Amino acid sequence: MKRPFLAAFAAFAAIVAALLLCAGPALPAQAHTSLKSSDPQKNAQVKTLEKVTLEFADSVQFPVVVVRGEDGKRYEKGAPVVDGPKVTEAVAGPVPPGRYTIAWRVVSPDGHPLEGEIPFTVVGDQSLGTATSAAAPDGAASAPAAAAAPAPQAEDAGQTGVPGWTWAVIFGIAGVGIGLFLSLRKKP
Repeated sequence: MKRPFLAAFAAFAAIVAALLLCAGPALPAQAHTSLKSSDPQKNAQVKTLEKVTLEFADSVQFPVVVVRGEDGKRYEKGAPVVDGPKVTEAVAGPVPPGRYTIAWRVVSPDGHPLEGEIPFTVVGDQSLGTATSAAAPDGAASAPAAAAAPAPQAEDAGQTGVPGWTWAVIFGIAGVGIGLFLSLRKKP
């Protein structure tokens, strides 16, 4: 009398495991963080560069930030400073005009490493065109047009998917269900 119940349970477990396999890819990533904003922003044009600031959606650990020019020269000074979700890196000396890239790598709260690159341009004093020579109502010079950057852009690290432990549980349940079904079926 127990055999039909166990066979039905095994079949039910196999169906549940199959449904989880189908729904698994639709599950969101768990505890991955992403870059919310950066200073300088992606493809921005800045007059000078004294520090780099990266802000993530969650607290991060073990940051590495590299500021390098087109010629490969590096401009970061010291170790990056982490304050919860914010990472700040000081920049060594005056940075000459040119194209630069911020290469970063952090570890998210769930232990997954995230990395990305942010290109930007230092325009130097040449950016002070007619827009900066016009005086503001209070007598101060207005900000350069190049500094008026768009809203912060999110740098998505592209980390999506289902964690490995979820797949192990799904396949484990499916294996148990199939094993029970095969062992409890009637033999001729």
